[in-house]
Parts: sequence; C-alpha cells; structure tokens
Amino acid sequence: MPDDTFAFIIHPIHIKEDVARKFPLLGKILTERQINFFSRFFPPVYLSEITGIRSQATGRELRGWLIACPFTPPTMMALPVETVYRKIVACGHMAEELGARLLGLGAYTSVVGDAGVTIAERLDVPVTTGDSYTVAMAVEAIREAARVMDIRMDAATVAVVGATGAVGKTCAEMLAGECARLVLVGRRLEAVEAVREQCEGRGAVVSAGTDINAIYDADLILTVTSAVHAVIEPRHLKPGAVVCDVARPRDVSRQVAEQRDDVLVIEGGMIEVPGPVDFGFNFGFPPRMSYACMAETMALALEGRYEDYTVGKNITVAQALEIQAIAARHGFRLSGFRSFEAEVKPETISAVRERAARRRRSWSPAAP
Repeated sequence: MPDDTFAFIIHPIHIKEDVARKFPLLGKILTERQINFFSRFFPPVYLSEITGIRSQATGRELRGWLIACPFTPPTMMALPVETVYRKIVACGHMAEELGARLLGLGAYTSVVGDAGVTIAERLDVPVTTGDSYTVAMAVEAIREAARVMDIRMDAATVAVVGATGAVGKTCAEMLAGECARLVLVGRRLEAVEAVREQCEGRGAVVSAGTDINAIYDADLILTVTSAVHAVIEPRHLKPGAVVCDVARPRDVSRQVAEQRDDVLVIEGGMIEVPGPVDFGFNFGFPPRMSYACMAETMALALEGRYEDYTVGKNITVAQALEIQAIAARHGFRLSGFRSFEAEVKPETISAVRERAARRRRSWSPAAP
C-alpha cells in the first residue's frame, strides 16, 4: 500500500446533477432549492478511494480519497463564514482519519473566507487550495488556445475578469509580459487599480475597471471570478474571441454556447494524471483527467512536499512556476480542451475560425 496519501474536497456545483452522482434518488426528487436548504445539515460525505496515480519520474504511487463537503455555492455564500469553516474542517478531520498526509480544497472550499488559512490552522494535516497550479495551467491554456486560433500573443488584447482574486491577480501578472494590451476587470475599482499597478512595466499596456463591457475588444479572455451566476453573456464577445473559463461555477453563460458559434470557450485547468488512475467516482471529467487544483495536491504528494503550500490570497508567480515544474516532472500535463462538458475537437476550432473571419466584416459590439 503506498505511503504517499492525499485527500481532496469537492462539493456540488451543478447542484441536482452532482447530488445525483452520489444519491440518485435525492437528486431526482429534491428541487435545487430544497438541496440548498438540506445541505446545511448534511455531514461530510465519503465519496471514493483513488488509486493508480504513478509518478513518471520516480515510479512512486499515490493513494487518495475524495470527500464531499455537502454545501452548495449559494449555501456557502449565505451562511456565516464560521459555519462554513466548521463544515470544511469536519471534512479535513475525515481526511485525517482516512490517513491522508495532504488535503486539497476544491472549488468554493478554497475561496471561502481567508482562502484556506483558517482551515490549515485548525487541522493537523497540511492544506493546499491548488490555486498555484491553476494559475500556471490557466495561462498555459490561454497560450495554447491562442496558437490553435492563430492569435499572436504578443499582438493580442487579453482580458482578465476577476483580476483581483488570488488566481486572477497572478494570471494577470504573468500575462502582462506576454501580450500587447491587458484589460483587467474586477468588482472594486480600488482593488483592480492595485492589480493594474502590479502589472505595469511588464510590457503590456494595462487598463483596469469594473465594467464587464470592457472585454468587448479582447482577443483572449481569462475569467476566474467567485460569482455564483454567469457574468459573461453572448453580447460581451467579438467574433473569434477565446474565453478560458477557470471559475466553478462557470463564469460564461450557457447562452454563449447556444448563440455564439464564432467564439471558442474552453474550460481552464483540465489535467491528464500520470498512471492508470481510478478516481472511483464520476465527478464529470473523462477518465484520467482532473482539475488543476486537484492535480496540485497529487503532485505535491508525489514530491513528498507534505506542507501547507497554496493558502491565502497571495500567490506568487514564482510559486506558480515551481508547482508547474514539479507537476511536469511527475507527468501531469494540460489535456485537450473541453467546453460545457464536451470535448473540443480540431474540426470545431477550424469551424469557429472560419465563422469568425466572416462575421468580423460586419461585427460591432452591442450597446451595454
């Protein structure tokens, strides 16, 4: 049995569908509103044991566990932060009892309150949010999407939506050295201006604001807000635009997929895991694929880095580059693109490029 172990916390995002993965009857008979209510009273849920993760560099194997925090995103937003902390800590205690030597916080559990600091203080097992590797892979995904869409990064206008968050801020710093113009969008002007100052002098012309309409002219958009509902609608995107949506729940409205076949929307951070991995639970990804935040937890365990890694709201570029190198050494890599739970095939990308070229001739942004 492997000595290297980890656990990872997930929670319902597509609420009825995700609850039905573990409790088919409840997912079928309860409404989303009822699930949001009853989730307040559920204990942590053991989901599965994870086996088959194997380092390509060392041959070390991992054993892990998936644990569900029963709170949904609206529930976490509505409840006092201390109540949410207690539930996440209870999940951490389950991880400790299972034998995990490192705990990863997934999705909303990683951004609640102080982004893992309090959780780490209350547990004996070290904690990571996985956000450093999420940053690295989001930027890598943007680069790769630009390549397949024939967009030159050094001439592109890039927008970062959610630029004041832990992930968005560091992504913005990295992208500021690679593009011609950088547009930063956040909820609070003072905070987004502070990020703009951090990004100045790296090569790009940088602007900042709170109006989502500022992304109209962007060739490449990286979006990573902590909003419960979609923030990017069909009218916000020009033909040929690429959107890398790192947020969970997603930032891009499903109407974009339905109405805009001239833009490319990709989900950020889908990672291929080394070895014949079996997650023991269907969390919505193809076999052997994981979220970047989950992959960070696994990579640190394979490296033997059993310590708090990404906690708090300040992620350095150096930290993102370090975990990217660690993960690459063990065999983790960015996988193919997905969009709204479906694979993005090369012919789809070609069709988007062709439609975008035609529509650019008559395109003009809609009025805000």
